[in-house]
Amino acid sequence: MTGATLRPDAPSAGGLLFEGAEWDFATVRRVYDAVEQIARDELGLDLFPNQIEIISAEQMLDAYSSVGMPLMYAHWSYGKRFARDEALYRKGYQALAYEIVINSNPCISYCMEENTMAMQTLVIAHAAFGHNHFFKNNYLFQQWTDASGILDYLDFAKRYVASCEERHGVEAVETTLDAAHALMGQGVFRYRRAAKLNLAEYERRRREKMEREARDYCDLWRTVPGGAPAQENDLSEDEARERKRRLRLPEENLLYFLEKNSPTLRSWQRELLRIVRNLAQYFYPQRQTKLMNEGCATFVHYTIVNRLYDKGLISEGALLEILHSHANVVAQFDFDDPRYSGFNPYALGFAMMQDIQRICLAPTDEDREWFPDIAGRQDWAAVLRDVWANYRDESFVRQFLSPRLMRKFKLFALSDKASEPSVRVEAIHDAEGYRRVRSALADSYDVAVNDLDIQVVAVDLMGDRPLVLHHTVRNGLGLADAGREATMRHIRRLWGYQVRLEETPANA
Repeated sequence: MTGATLRPDAPSAGGLLFEGAEWDFATVRRVYDAVEQIARDELGLDLFPNQIEIISAEQMLDAYSSVGMPLMYAHWSYGKRFARDEALYRKGYQALAYEIVINSNPCISYCMEENTMAMQTLVIAHAAFGHNHFFKNNYLFQQWTDASGILDYLDFAKRYVASCEERHGVEAVETTLDAAHALMGQGVFRYRRAAKLNLAEYERRRREKMEREARDYCDLWRTVPGGAPAQENDLSEDEARERKRRLRLPEENLLYFLEKNSPTLRSWQRELLRIVRNLAQYFYPQRQTKLMNEGCATFVHYTIVNRLYDKGLISEGALLEILHSHANVVAQFDFDDPRYSGFNPYALGFAMMQDIQRICLAPTDEDREWFPDIAGRQDWAAVLRDVWANYRDESFVRQFLSPRLMRKFKLFALSDKASEPSVRVEAIHDAEGYRRVRSALADSYDVAVNDLDIQVVAVDLMGDRPLVLHHTVRNGLGLADAGREATMRHIRRLWGYQVRLEETPANA
């Protein structure tokens, strides 16, 4: 993706940072410097170096299609998404995001060239500082992602997929990628901590290995007679038992298991599975922190633009334009509104960040009872930085959702069981009800509860090599027949033999 790249380094100007809607790079530099001063000095944000790129609508659509990454390997699904989004945008059915931000080092923020200068101010504060700080400091991103290596790894992935298409054919590559994409949701480590992969170092080692193999290869070895390779069917029972032990079953990461153990995949296909698996792991923290990530960025931009106005650096008109957009972003529609699609992460996340600030500065007796550790602490910015670093959505809601916010959002808990003839209200606004409502809402953000629990539990290495998967059914909700069969076909294609799926209830 190309675009105008800005690396801000100019000093701030006196008076208003800008007037009117038009922007130029000198103005963006002044705004960046003013925003950075507030972010670092007043909020204490810790940031990756920033790279801001001004891009067109078509480039933004291109970023949409490649899951927001600056470069991506070729696959038909990305082109399909680009065509769909472009058609909806051209007909006025779909708007484009004001920005896209990438968890990399440097942190890359894409800003639309159609934005007014006021909107550029908002999105720089939101993306280049709010999201940037969250990406760098949250424990999940530190544990699972390699921000410094992701861009080099994507470059490697793009070149590798292209070379596979030249060598093995587009159809063969797409068939493998289709199967890997279908299993992407089951291609992450959730509970045990895998060693964080240094993606740049991995790509370098792999390139050196390929060069070494090419240098040492001699075609004459192909003509030397040798014994037939050992087949798994020839294994003794003890050998098969030892190999099963090394498989460490059950295994939750289906892509990892297939990549390491499939009897039929070739080396280039295993590498494709590894690429898809690494990308799935890279995005896994974002799935667990949507509420906190957007709440952090929204709180940061709201605080910064108000401080810019307090310091006389932006006009009332610019502030009103920014607040108008902000109000649209944090709008929470009622359940009977056609626009309702669940809790808006911007609305709830921002409200909880503001509520934590209020509890620190002006706590009530109720706050002191519920949050004794933070109530009355005047350094609210330090409290928020600690929250942003050490929680994910589920634990954040379970720990910091206050009775005051539950009343504001009119939250209560319902029981809707198939075995009961009617819906029953389980929790209202009382001491016990608040805790049950908070716990129920926290559970809805827990990926361990909401993701499918499908694991490899057995494999027969002595006979016909069937692979046995186990699905733990929660709340009586099994897999849809059509989706299950389509996905099983992909698994069979990667395994090369029969695959059986068993289902049992969670409490069985």
